[in-house]
Amino acid sequence: MRAALSILGLVIAFAVVMFVMKKQVQELKPAAPAASAAQPGGLPNPQAVGQQVQSALELGAQRASDANP
Repeated sequence: MRAALSILGLVIAFAVVMFVMKKQVQELKPAAPAASAAQPGGLPNPQAVGQQVQSALELGAQRASDANP
């Protein structure tokens, strides 16, 4: 009997979590088309990210060389 009540409690908790998760997903859906406008997968362009990383590295190297004369 205790096992049955424990399983029932777990099922009810799981149902509540799924209900809350479903509401959150529905709230996020309107924002999804704006995020995926850049690329079909919704990810940023790899070349643009690479360029940003490269420029950050160059800026850091320049600042380091300026700090150590």
